[in-house]
Amino acid sequence: MTEKIAVKKLNDKAIIPTYGTEFSAGADIYACLQEPVTIGPGEAYMVHTGIAVEIPVGYAGLIYARSGMAVKRGLAPSNKVGVIDADYRGEIMVQLFNQSKQPQTIEPGERIAQMVVTPFLKVLWEECGELSETVRGAGGFGSTGKN
Repeated sequence: MTEKIAVKKLNDKAIIPTYGTEFSAGADIYACLQEPVTIGPGEAYMVHTGIAVEIPVGYAGLIYARSGMAVKRGLAPSNKVGVIDADYRGEIMVQLFNQSKQPQTIEPGERIAQMVVTPFLKVLWEECGELSETVRGAGGFGSTGKN
């Protein structure tokens, strides 16, 4: 299934999101910078993308780290997963955090994150006195594994 998403360039140097392969779930999001930016160890920097998008009602754009950038360079979104709501029309920006021990430089036009557009459920939260029983019950972190 393919949906069309309206994308507005807010800067002439902005790059429209692209998919790396035919079966990629996430579309690459690009840095829209005038010049390279270096992010020191333990520092964060808000990276402009130069684009705004029109997410359809009932969907959200989820901004995730690019796995290669996170694993090889230690750069990932500060908030781990960003959420672009259907009614947001401003510029998409990604605050990258450098969790490595080395300064990392972002180049203009570099792929900095990926966006997955996904449907979601809007629910009515209903308070109750009891929840249904399950085998797991209230078992928390690690309760379903052996370790």
